[in-house]
Amino acid sequence: MKFYSNGKLLITGEYFVLNGALSLALPTVYGQYLEINDNDSNIINWKSYNNDKEIWFECEMDKDNLDILDCSSKEISKIIKELISFIREKETNFLKSNGSTINTQLTFDKNWGLGSSSTLINNISKLSGVDPYELNNKFFNGSGYDIACAESNSSLLYRLYDDKKEITKIDFNPSFKDKLYFVYLNKKQNSLDEIIDFKEKVNSKIGISEISEITKRIILCKDQSEFNSLIREHENIISKLISKEKIKDKLFDDFNGEIKSLGAWGGDFILASSNESETKKYFKNKGFNFIFEFDKLILN
Repeated sequence: MKFYSNGKLLITGEYFVLNGALSLALPTVYGQYLEINDNDSNIINWKSYNNDKEIWFECEMDKDNLDILDCSSKEISKIIKELISFIREKETNFLKSNGSTINTQLTFDKNWGLGSSSTLINNISKLSGVDPYELNNKFFNGSGYDIACAESNSSLLYRLYDDKKEITKIDFNPSFKDKLYFVYLNKKQNSLDEIIDFKEKVNSKIGISEISEITKRIILCKDQSEFNSLIREHENIISKLISKEKIKDKLFDDFNGEIKSLGAWGGDFILASSNESETKKYFKNKGFNFIFEFDKLILN
């Protein structure tokens, strides 16, 4: 059996999605596969391949008691063991056949922050039948927007309200999308650490209505200048609330256009909006070589 889940980008909301802000999330053309086959070894043999088809993690564990027999990372093996154990509390026969060979394959660089964890969780959910949001809450404590993207082939609005998820699929296909670029900052942010830091810094109610209103205006936006104004306003609000310098001021103060951080500030991807014909050259000259046009990264 083979499963696939989409990667994700959070365009508005950042970690305020955890507190109930209406947020715009986009699934990506990149994602992760999971393939499982039976074997006769009485062992769960797990191999994870990166986007270059090289093994970046592998482990073997006893199918019955889940003792780890061999592994390339004790930390990751422990998470997988706990994940399987948790699933077996609900599905007692999960991975208890003669043995299993599980191969995962990313189609994006695992440092990009496009959802190596959420795509895995969603694939495991498909395999086991256990709710992906429950698995996500148990092991990563995120909002769940990345799980929603994993299953969606269109853009979506995501909101947590009274411990419930509001997911609305939309068509976010701005007329000026050829002027939008996604740039990788050559730095991976740890989402779990950022979530903890955010919860310690920010009052749960502050900024929610302002960010939600910006999200509503962005999805209706027909003009790039209005779009630029909205993402600038969004940056100002987040910067003030989390006490961090805006990425444009920090790294790109000479950029002719607007820049917005996505997700964890200071790493992963940014969104750049500019009419300049040499936008890609601008970022490459500053040492940022992974630059994607809207349609080359976003699933629509």
